[in-house]
Parts: sequence; C-alpha cells; structure tokens
Amino acid sequence: MAESQTISAVQEAVVGALGVSEDEAAPDATLMDDLGAESIDLLDILFRIERSTGVKIQASDLSEYIQGGIPDDEFSDENEIISEKGLEQLKKVMPQIDADEQRGNLHAENVIKLFTVQNLADMVEQRGGSAGS
Repeated sequence: MAESQTISAVQEAVVGALGVSEDEAAPDATLMDDLGAESIDLLDILFRIERSTGVKIQASDLSEYIQGGIPDDEFSDENEIISEKGLEQLKKVMPQIDADEQRGNLHAENVIKLFTVQNLADMVEQRGGSAGS
C-alpha cells in the first residue's frame, strides 16, 4: 500500500470513528488531545483500519510500538517520567515531539496523548509488510 493510501485510510478511519471532518483529521492532529479520542474510540479506529487495509493492530500494539521493546523501567524512571532512552525511542516513532521541551517533564501516561494521525499511519505502513502474518 502506498504511503498516501495509508494516510488516507487512517484519516478515513479517524473521521468515521470520531465524527470529525477530514480537515480536522490532519496528519499532525493528535488523536486524543486534538480530536478527543478515548480508549474505546481507538479500538474503533483500529478496527476500521483493519477493515480497509487488512493491517491488524491491537490497542496493546500501540504502546509496544511507541516503547520499541524498551522495558518499562528503562523507558521511564521511578516517577514515570520518560527517560533519555525513552525520549530517543519516542523521537524515532513520533518525530514531531520536541525532546528538549519534554525532557524531564513527559509523564509516561501522557505519551499516547501526543500520538498523531501521521504516527498511526506510519505504524500501519510499517506493519503493512507483515499484514496477515
């Protein structure tokens, strides 16, 4: 699937699940903060993506993708603040994040709030090569 088709499929899923306009579902819009998605909405979005692209992503896959296999105790400190190693990983999967701005301030539970439509499309694109496996 071409990258433009992937972003279109993700935007279509977001529009359908959240009832937002196509303009609102811009690639840089955050799913939770900008578009108001809640956990149940994410499940709906992921289901719609699977139906349209054949790429199956479960809710638990989002945190695994974001964390990149880094154990919890290395991804964040004892206060749940994202570590340097965690920030390096976040920059790979969420390049829009300003690491300097977030350093020492980003709480682990807030990371998902920074996840954008484009980040989800990138994840779908990455998984597309292994669709059906």
